[in-house]
Parts: sequence; structure tokens; C-alpha cells
Amino acid sequence: MTDYAAISHRLHKVVDENAFSTCSLAAIAALRPSPLRPAQEVARGGTPRNPKRRATVSVVIPCYNYGRYLRGAVESALSQERVDVQVVIVNDRSSDDTAEVADRLAASGPRVEVIHNQENLGHVRAFNRGLEHADGEFLVRLDADDLLTPGCLARAVELFDWSPSIGLVYGHPYHFETTDPPTPRINDVSWTIWSGREWLAERCRVGVNCITTPEAMLRTSVVQEVGPLDTRLQFAQDMEMWCRVAAVSDVGRVNGADQALHRDHPDSMSAKEGSPAIVDLRERRQVFASVFESTGGALPNAIALHNLARGALAREAIGYAERALDAGESAVASRFIEFAEETHPFALESGWSAAVVRRSLGLAKPSPVRKIRRRLAGLAREIDYARWVVYGI
Repeated sequence: MTDYAAISHRLHKVVDENAFSTCSLAAIAALRPSPLRPAQEVARGGTPRNPKRRATVSVVIPCYNYGRYLRGAVESALSQERVDVQVVIVNDRSSDDTAEVADRLAASGPRVEVIHNQENLGHVRAFNRGLEHADGEFLVRLDADDLLTPGCLARAVELFDWSPSIGLVYGHPYHFETTDPPTPRINDVSWTIWSGREWLAERCRVGVNCITTPEAMLRTSVVQEVGPLDTRLQFAQDMEMWCRVAAVSDVGRVNGADQALHRDHPDSMSAKEGSPAIVDLRERRQVFASVFESTGGALPNAIALHNLARGALAREAIGYAERALDAGESAVASRFIEFAEETHPFALESGWSAAVVRRSLGLAKPSPVRKIRRRLAGLAREIDYARWVVYGI
């Protein structure tokens, strides 16, 4: 049997490694263009650069038992050029050597502050505690096992300075699995600006996140407006924050450069939490519920956008249900169908979704045509991944 997951993993690796070195990825991405269109595109040299301007950036690093990575994360922040960096480490009552490493880093200079939690609060509350100590004009959340790339903060600040309407800037995160971090890549840097409301609408249309975390920078004044991370969420709190910010400000992207190095390893938070698809779907459902009961709720089309997001999640759940039925796992399929019914029952009333429901009830057989369509849908997801690498959406 062909291992499609392994093929997909290898394909993603090839796409990531060639993100800025070939025009073919852009050609592939053009096969499935996003309806989201930039409000403005800024070429290299188009942003104003004031050599006397040194923006202040607060980098908050929640750390739980990542003492072995912490120094690298901190040094990647302190070595940034053309900005003044404040690092806030939040030791979430680690049982390894995090406390000792953090204290040594703080003793080495005034730009590092350490907060030692007396109890383990979890990474969401730990970040929020660090946020209370952040005094920079801009804000970055950096997990202790990730790294910022040289010049990434200044590249983001340049776009913020281009337009005061921008509240969020992100870029490309280079995911790596090796012991030694790869050399980050910088090609011809440019910038993209989207209307925040339209960017949020695209998130609702597809229902998934497009930012890992360390590659994103926020304007602190906007964070103060929308509030800290939602502690009801366990692992999609970053997506919820991006969406809340997009509801009140524009969104920008740095193109042509790796803005962060994201370490993929078995002990990472992303690997440990949120892996089961049904858990991930429930978490993202809560993301959109939180967004539209806060800043998103003030948008004139808030109800339509929330329904759009629920429909996207319901259809994704039906896709999982169909694959479960193909594998003979009817109980698993039933859980996904139940989720879809709870989330957006109208999405199940006709077409492909209704056919999957009938099949789960034993009222229909799998269609040979659907097998072909599922393969095409898998190909579409791979193209979407290429589009994300190139354009960030």
C-alpha cells in the first residue's frame, strides 16, 4: 500500500526547501489562487527607512522544560539589528535547568527579564503573564525551542512603519527537524498588505490557521486594544489572536525571507497537543466562537463570517468521516459527523456531505467517482500548501 502521508511529508519538505529559489512554486500556487487580494504590494526599497529609528520590540518567551533550547532562542532575539529588544522569559515552573539558564541569561545584561512562576500555569497563561511585563512598541511571542532569523524584526518593523493601520505582520517560518538549525534564507524581500477584514474572511472561508507563531509580530497598542490570549483555548490561541487583531487592523507579510526557524521534534507542544483531528476541529470551532464574541462581533458581516467558518469546519469534518468510512472505522466517522451536525447542520443537507451521512447509516455505498474526487482533493491540498509557502495564505 502506498504511504500517502509519507509522500506528502516528503513533498512538503521539498516545497519548503525551495520556497525562495524557484518560480515553479508560484506557477503551482497559481493553479488554486486565493480570492484574497492584496490591498497594497511594496517592493524592496519601497518602505521608508529611517536610520535613526530604533523601534523597541518585546520578545516574550514562555518556557517549560526547554532549558536546553532557551539560550539559542534568547540569543536569536538579542542579536537582532536596527531594533532595541527586550526579552521576557517566563519560566513556567520547569523541572529541568530552565531556571538556572534563564537566571544566567538575565545576569548577562539588562535586556533580559525573568519571571519564575510559582505554579505551572500552562503556556497560554504563562505568555499572558509575560505580556504584562512587555513594554516594547511591538511584540513577538517566541517559543523557547524556536529561533528568530537575523534581521527579521527590522524587516517587520519596516512594514509597520509604512502604514499605521497594520496591526500584524508575519512571514515564512522555516520548519526544521535537524539538531543544528539550518541557515535562514533571504531572497528579494518585498511586502504585502491586506485589509484585515478581508484577511479574516479568508481565514473563515478555509477554517485553518496560516501562521505558526514565531514568524509573527504584533503592534503592542493593538494587543492592548483586543486583549491577551484567550485562556479557554489550549493550542489554537495564536490563531484566535491573529483573527481578533485582523478584525480591527490590517495585516502584512514579509515576502522572500525566512522570518523564523520553527523546530519540529517529538517533544514540541504542537506535536503533543491538538494532534487528533476531532480535538483540533473542536478547538478551531472555539477559536471562531471567541473571535465573533469579541472584536469580530462588531463587524457588519459578523454573522455571515461566523457561518462561513462553521461551514468550512463542518465540511472538513465530513472529509475526515469519509476517510474513516473508507478505513472501516464507522465509530470514528460517526464522531466527525456528529461534530459537523453540531457545528453547521445545513452543510449536511445536500450534495457530497449528505451522501457521506447516508453512507454512514448504511443507506448508500461508496461511489467510485468519489474516490477520484478524493484524490483530486488531496492534490488540491498540496497545491494549497505551495500557495501558502509562496504567499502566506
